[in-house]
Amino acid sequence: MALVKYNNNSISAITTTAAIPAGAMTLIKEQTASSSATISFVNGTSDVVISSTYPIYKFVYINVHPSQQVGDGEEFLFNFSVDTGSNYNVTKTSTYFTAYHPENDGANTLAYGASGDLAQGTGFQQLAGDHDADNDSSTSGELWLFNPSDTTFVKHFLATNNYMHSNPASINVFAAGYGNTTSAVDAVQFKFSAGNIDAGTFKLYGIKDS
Repeated sequence: MALVKYNNNSISAITTTAAIPAGAMTLIKEQTASSSATISFVNGTSDVVISSTYPIYKFVYINVHPSQQVGDGEEFLFNFSVDTGSNYNVTKTSTYFTAYHPENDGANTLAYGASGDLAQGTGFQQLAGDHDADNDSSTSGELWLFNPSDTTFVKHFLATNNYMHSNPASINVFAAGYGNTTSAVDAVQFKFSAGNIDAGTFKLYGIKDS
């Protein structure tokens, strides 16, 4: 890549730039939740692709709002399927950390969350816990899935998001791990631990590695 020197000219004087590679990240599918029990992306269904077409898949979820808050609130979750959505029960091992800052500027923490991880568990992986259900509350973030169609190695994932805790507080979540399967992962599902996904936008992207 050439180094461009602008000789103190205003940025507004620039009329052309070097070409930027196109198509590195492709939007595959967008879904909007509206009192939805789940949001699922299933390979081969409704134009969804989760296959060897891309080595990396990125799910983005924006302003996801739960329909209810019982007690301290619900958990926002995801799971994988290896049978095109017939079952979401892939065995997973993961780790889960949170950075916490309350609205009242009280005690701040960065901590490992044992309740949010899995050790060879088939249940849904937590992305947010004790979620607030006030009208202005939501969670936004991203989930990355690597080489889901590979039949030799386990399926690595990582996620980060920020949500409004029921206390209330800002929680930044860092979750990562692997689906302990050599079968191809061909579907991903999101849901809350109880109630519906009242609102939210979900996007699936495919990313080329070269």
